Amino acid sequence: MSAAPSLTPDHRRLQALVGAWRGEEEMSATQWAPAGRASAEVEAAAEFGGLFVTQRYRQTRDGRESFASHNVFGFDQADGLTKMFAFDSMGFFPAGPASGSWEGDRLVLERLSPRGAARVTYMIDGPDGYRTHLEFKPAGSENWQDMAKGAFRRVSPSQTTL
Repeated sequence: MSAAPSLTPDHRRLQALVGAWRGEEEMSATQWAPAGRASAEVEAAAEFGGLFVTQRYRQTRDGRESFASHNVFGFDQADGLTKMFAFDSMGFFPAGPASGSWEGDRLVLERLSPRGAARVTYMIDGPDGYRTHLEFKPAGSENWQDMAKGAFRRVSPSQTTL
């Protein structure tokens, strides 16, 4: 049995997402949902000694679940990019991961699919908060459209229902 790989600084940066979080999101009107406000909960854990971070996300609108996802983040040493595989309640199977890198305290990840391109940005605001910005560019379009902007604060794991 070989020794576990050592964590790179890029693996360690993903630890900023680990923990229990609650947030409020401002949703833009899209082909999938109307504009409005939403509440969200996130639980994220370091896996395999910190090589990966798994994240469970649940969004609530009007008192009921409106969207959920399970994401797996990792740092790919082969190409030097951070990757995120996302599985969600819309049911589209990901053709591949979102890929990107850190720009200061911002992690920007993009993914292509037959429907278009998606970009998610995580902006780390210190040890107890982060913001998100999700954008979509339909296939054949050159313009990014806002989908959601959120602000999350760290909470006790007992304060989430995931």
